[in-house]
Amino acid sequence: MEFPDNLKYTKEHEWVRIEGNEAYVGITDFAQQELGDLVYVEVETVGEVVEKDEVFGTVEAVKTTSELFMPLSGKIIEFNPELDESEGDNPSLINSSPYDEGWIIKIEISKLNEIESLLDREAYAALVD
Repeated sequence: MEFPDNLKYTKEHEWVRIEGNEAYVGITDFAQQELGDLVYVEVETVGEVVEKDEVFGTVEAVKTTSELFMPLSGKIIEFNPELDESEGDNPSLINSSPYDEGWIIKIEISKLNEIESLLDREAYAALVD
């Protein structure tokens, strides 16, 4: 399993790639392996402000559905069109490329100080070890 150094992580297995006051959010390699083959991703919160730790969507695998939790408070400004059923409809990108092509949402961070509460690579790796 890989956990890139340039990302931050949550205990709920989301990753965050911070770019100024915006960030990309997805689920970790560990999470996608635990879930298995993903068949559907639902995010109906685009355009909304969602607080840290609130549910922003769900991922559905062959054997289960799992909620997605917001790692940082902010406005959801984009849902990855490649995952969106009405556009690309390719949720398996999360399985094949969880940290790159398989990002789920892009957010505008509203509380930058919350970044300090996220885990670094070493802390996350210890959590799932």
